Amino acid sequence: MNTNQVAKFLGVSASTIQRWVKQLELPMERNERGHYHFNNEDIDLLKNIQTQIQNGTLLQEIAPVQEKKIRKGTVKSIESNAELERLYSIVSDLEAKVNSKADSVASYQLLQHRREIEELQTEVKDLTKQVESLKSQLHEITKTTLPDKPIVLEQGKLNRKKKKFVSSLFGFLG
Repeated sequence: MNTNQVAKFLGVSASTIQRWVKQLELPMERNERGHYHFNNEDIDLLKNIQTQIQNGTLLQEIAPVQEKKIRKGTVKSIESNAELERLYSIVSDLEAKVNSKADSVASYQLLQHRREIEELQTEVKDLTKQVESLKSQLHEITKTTLPDKPIVLEQGKLNRKKKKFVSSLFGFLG
């Protein structure tokens, strides 16, 4: 019987059966896929464990089975080296395809980056030319608007006269 059949027979879950086997280190047989395979002796042992647990015994207090059965299992061997060689050939082909694809992707990305860098360099050159042109225009504008002689304001004298007039009017206060 398999784990699910035994669990249904005993009225517990399959994970309970698996927990009992693991925690009590029960020597159960396994099939080629690693699943437990229970014979009549194993089922009687599990019934006994279930009875002890129902009577209040903790799982940790149940003594593990001392005798270990010889584990039986089957290992499938490769029928021939031809099958192994065929699989190796398939894996090698896949690796070659993956490497080729990776190389082509890397090359494409490299070319794309190169184009972007060239576009940026062209744009920087254009901007540099524009800045130089603007500098020369600014220089021409400042050269034509600034006279050679400094500007002297003659209104300074008028301000002094107004100040003297105002202070003479209010001079009696001070």
